[in-house]
Amino acid sequence: MTSDQRVPDNYLDRFRAIESRLGEAASPDTREGLKREIIALYKEVDGTLTELSRLKDELRSLVERYKQVAAGAQADGAQAPQFSGARPAVHSDHIGASTFMEKGWSLISLGDHAGAVQALQRALELSPGDTQAQSLLGWAQMLNEQYDEALATFSRVLMQEPANALARINVGYICLKKRIFGEAIEHLSKAIRLDNDRKATLYAHYYLGLVYLERDMFDDAQSFFRKTLQLGPNLIEAWYELGRTQWFAGDREAATESWTEGHKANRFNPWGKRCREMLDTAAAGGTIPRSPRS
Repeated sequence: MTSDQRVPDNYLDRFRAIESRLGEAASPDTREGLKREIIALYKEVDGTLTELSRLKDELRSLVERYKQVAAGAQADGAQAPQFSGARPAVHSDHIGASTFMEKGWSLISLGDHAGAVQALQRALELSPGDTQAQSLLGWAQMLNEQYDEALATFSRVLMQEPANALARINVGYICLKKRIFGEAIEHLSKAIRLDNDRKATLYAHYYLGLVYLERDMFDDAQSFFRKTLQLGPNLIEAWYELGRTQWFAGDREAATESWTEGHKANRFNPWGKRCREMLDTAAAGGTIPRSPRS
């Protein structure tokens, strides 16, 4: 019996009491009594595990609700690609690396990015060079805003898997955040040429739109935002950014149309709400934010 501190004392006490009496279970009646106690304890533990598993799932939904609230409060600026939450198909191994990979995946999904970094670094200590662990580590570092570390991690992934489009757009995103626009364009354009991952292609267009908006190249930015919306109509932030691009290009009527479309697409989405705010700001003669950092 290990990890006693994680088991309720009531169960541990009963387990140990049964365990201590097993050697004395000579008579049939005594053995039968122990059998009933073991079965009863097993059923109670199994029931508790089922309840805890259900609570764990509910906690995940609570985390998603929190992320929506947090996104509403932080809806300015380029957002990292949403972590898909798809459980990695990790292999069983005798050294325990897969355990830490699954833990890292779970912690990313739950929003504990610092904890995920620690777990995935441990996975790589046990299984150096594992590209899946490196990819997850890069995600965790990027979401934890450890951009230099994430850039180095994803670069190692790309050395082993040059056609890994998701790793490539993450490098593009990090370069965008660090305002290294030339490298951002290079990686994002390559992801589009690869076109081997729908999500990567979608975000590559969106981030290229942001790069060109930052550089005041409004025609190019509009082109990429429109293509983004063709590929992913539900990426509401593209409507928001398209509107900003049109506004600063001098086409304010088109900007209000874009924000209207973004709000209509999903008025409960944080970016849909931001579109509504831009419409209200424009109508009141207020100042439209010139950059995501304004």
